Amino acid sequence: MKQQVLVLYLANSSLDAPVVGWSSYDGTGAARPTAGDGDEPPYRSGVEALRDGWRLFQASQLIPPYPGHEYDTSFLKHEFFFEKLA
Repeated sequence: MKQQVLVLYLANSSLDAPVVGWSSYDGTGAARPTAGDGDEPPYRSGVEALRDGWRLFQASQLIPPYPGHEYDTSFLKHEFFFEKLA
């Protein structure tokens, strides 16, 4: 078996939130890695990926911002890792 990995960055911590960024890696060799280089994400939400057979195996921790830094910009916080075995 070979693993395919899909990383979705969502607008918030809910799996039904819109996708704002993504990356994919295909251990089967059938596709090149992508890093959100298209106009449309592969799925509109994490729930849509689950419905298509992707298994969720990691979600980022919910860490509140430090006081006074609520509106700072930084990395994409709401990162979800999915896998398929082929």
